[in-house]
Amino acid sequence: MAGLKYIEGVATLRLDEEACTGCGMCREVCPHGVFGTEPGKARIENLDACMECGACALNCREGALSVSQGVGCARAIIHGWITGGPPSCDCGGDGGSTCC
Repeated sequence: MAGLKYIEGVATLRLDEEACTGCGMCREVCPHGVFGTEPGKARIENLDACMECGACALNCREGALSVSQGVGCARAIIHGWITGGPPSCDCGGDGGSTCC
């Protein structure tokens, strides 16, 4: 899936470099190759390729990654444009984390 990009600058993925131990799990589970690793640390290599699935954050033992799942998905972005609000899948619950 290399080379895929979503709308630029909307991904909510964040890396706490101080908490990261460089285990590489984020790189293993990311379907779009967003992460690279250097000795002892992960790094975000292509933020705009992030589809905000949340696999990296769910598998990070150190809690060094955070992402609002689904905020960058096309449905969420279009809903935000139509309503004039923030990106949201508008499926209720916790802000749309399960609909995209």
